[in-house]
Formats: sequence, structure tokens, C-alpha cells
Amino acid sequence: MTANLTSKATFDFVSVLSQAAAAYQGQEGTRPSAEILVNALLQAEKSTKQERLTYPFESLLGKWQLCFATGTKKVRERGGIVLGKGLYVPKFIKIHVSFNATLEQDSDRGEISNQVEFGPVLLNLTGPVQYLSKKNLLAFDFNQMLISLFGRVVYNRPMGSGIQVEDFYNQSIAKQPFFGFFLVTEDFIAARGRAGGLAFWIRES
Repeated sequence: MTANLTSKATFDFVSVLSQAAAAYQGQEGTRPSAEILVNALLQAEKSTKQERLTYPFESLLGKWQLCFATGTKKVRERGGIVLGKGLYVPKFIKIHVSFNATLEQDSDRGEISNQVEFGPVLLNLTGPVQYLSKKNLLAFDFNQMLISLFGRVVYNRPMGSGIQVEDFYNQSIAKQPFFGFFLVTEDFIAARGRAGGLAFWIRES
């Protein structure tokens, strides 16, 4: 009985997320409301924790387009932080994240690229990542910024915390920005950031 209920819950949130991905890419259907999508993401996160699912670093490799994200806000009367309503990323802004692995075999280290494209302006941040597969946590640090205008590079310099790559790998993940991935499929991925917000990406075709 429990297995059947779990299967039904899994079908429900995967269905909603699949619908959101297809509609956002202009394939078919209408986009679920922000509230429904947030609930689906929270169901996915709960299911992963209950089933203790883990995802290998290899399943994250590639280029993903940010489709939906929530912020967080402090609530005094609750004494903590709660999710914002969330919103779909406007189609005139393209935000991509890419993960690449190092050449070392069986390594959970690699590089992250976070790219924002708005009209003729492109901003690209890159840096190292390390992945803790047992916790589905991906820590990262941006150490290089590139800006191009109409396809021409106008700025390309080091940035960020100034942490050297080897020092980054030796640091505790608790001191680093990270994503906690709770859903990874061939078509989309979802994670909670260190600040508590949720993000939903679609694989770039």
C-alpha cells in the first residue's frame, strides 16, 4: 500500500514538472501556476529525502536553462526564513548553468559556468565545483567573470573570494555556496540553494 502511494505521489510531481518544462519550451500545454510548481518541487524534495535517493555527478553534466526560481524572505513572527512565491524566468532573459567534469576518472570535481544573456549583453561566471554524492550537494565558487557585448569580449578578469582552486577543494562545504539537488532526470533538474530558495532547470536541447 505504501509503495502504491509513493508511486502516485511521484507520478503527480513529475507530471507537473514535465508539463512546466514542455510549456516553457513552447512545445505544448499551459504552464502550471507558480504555487502548483512550488508544491511539486517540495513534493520532489520530500520524496528524495524519504527514499534516500542519490544522484551521481555525471547525471548533472551538460547545459541547463533556468526555468523557475523562488527567493526567500525573513519572517519575524515565525522566527525563520520562508519561500517566496517564485516566478518563471521571462523568456527575454536566458539564464544557463553548465557543469563539466575534470578529466580525472571517478572524480566528483569539475567546473561550473553560469551564463546570463540579455539582448546583446552576455555575462558568464565560471569556477570550480565539488560534488558530495552521498548528500547530493554541489559546492561551487566563481573565480572568473567574462562580459561580452554583441559577441565581443569587453571584460574578462578574475573575481570572487580569491580562493585558489586547491584551497577551494580543501575547504569545508559548509563555508561554500552550494546546491542541494533533489531531482535529477534526463530532461530537468531541481535543487535548493544554500539560502533556501528553489530552482528548476530544463536541459538545453
